[in-house]
Amino acid sequence: MPIEIRELVIRARVEEQPSGQSGSSGPAAGGASTSSAQPDIQQIVAICAEEVMRLLKKQNER
Repeated sequence: MPIEIRELVIRARVEEQPSGQSGSSGPAAGGASTSSAQPDIQQIVAICAEEVMRLLKKQNER
């Protein structure tokens, strides 16, 4: 009996490290964010929200 995979979900987490730190594989220390990073985070959240809404609309059309 063949198995069919209809959906594959891949998740990734990207953290920007300050240029003074070495490329260690551990999580970023402290989790503090600068004010210059805030607009970028808000833009990413807005793009993600639009993508989720598009996927939900597509799913409801089926």
